[in-house]
Amino acid sequence: MKKLLVRAPINEENRAKLNDLFDEVVYAPWTDSGERYYEQEMINCLLREKPDALITELDIINENVLKEYSDLKFIGDCRASPENIDVEACKKYNIPVLCTPARNANAVAEMWLGSLIAFERNLVDSVNWVKEKKWEEGTTPYYLWMGNEIYKKKIGFVGFGAVARNIAQILQGFDVEIAYYDPFVKDVEKCQKVDLEEIFSNSDYVTVHLPVNINTKGMVDEHLLSLMKSNSVFINSSRSAVVDNDALYELVSFKKIRGAILDVLDTEPPTTKDARVADIPNILLTPHIYGASHQVVDHQSEIITRSIIEYLEKNELTSQLVGDR
Repeated sequence: MKKLLVRAPINEENRAKLNDLFDEVVYAPWTDSGERYYEQEMINCLLREKPDALITELDIINENVLKEYSDLKFIGDCRASPENIDVEACKKYNIPVLCTPARNANAVAEMWLGSLIAFERNLVDSVNWVKEKKWEEGTTPYYLWMGNEIYKKKIGFVGFGAVARNIAQILQGFDVEIAYYDPFVKDVEKCQKVDLEEIFSNSDYVTVHLPVNINTKGMVDEHLLSLMKSNSVFINSSRSAVVDNDALYELVSFKKIRGAILDVLDTEPPTTKDARVADIPNILLTPHIYGASHQVVDHQSEIITRSIIEYLEKNELTSQLVGDR
């Protein structure tokens, strides 16, 4: 194949492999300018470069883009699922889409654990307490900031894909009980498969790991949330749209559950309504950064390059389109 346009960061090792596969590789990742290409910018870029194949991460590829330039033999998308790409339009123009499932599974798993420990051990508030010069003679920080251990807790996973399984593996050292709901996953060693209502009614921590699709949107509804124990904590590091967040915020605000740990909001950047979530006591909110590690570039580079090599060798799509699995 002649020309590859690379609009996603790829490490040197795998760029060298791509250089061996194509006559010409144009490496122009979005990280160089710090901006994704939207519709017209993407059209202009494709018409200018005229590539035979594209690797992207954030750029918008929709039907209008493909109407203007439909000569791509395939698209590699450095995402777990192609949220920036109109897959149906690609099918219409017979353009396969290769993704990088689980590219940030380890990054999310480590941050998930770090956030839970930070929440349970009052890390943010205690650090701020020291910075604000409140550690004075006569104070007793040992008792003031005493928190909870994860040891022996019951953890329920809603969705048990790659991220959730990475977390479960890390948690083995904490001697916890792990249960999960996922109709697409069979029995997993040292983990108990249960129904959805049992996850919410029996877990000390309920953690959500779902992609957004027609079946999962709003799946975690008011009824399920109402089943949670009063001392339980809700965690969502996947997608906001799978949860009835108004019901969740009400539960936390009225202390019907002990708290929530969130990396996702309905609107990002947050509207005035969503921005207020950060002010609710016992919500630990981060700005959608669980998957943001420098090593993710290495993971996605390896996965997408391997998929392209397999595709070119077999002329068939060997990497399936998946969400957070």
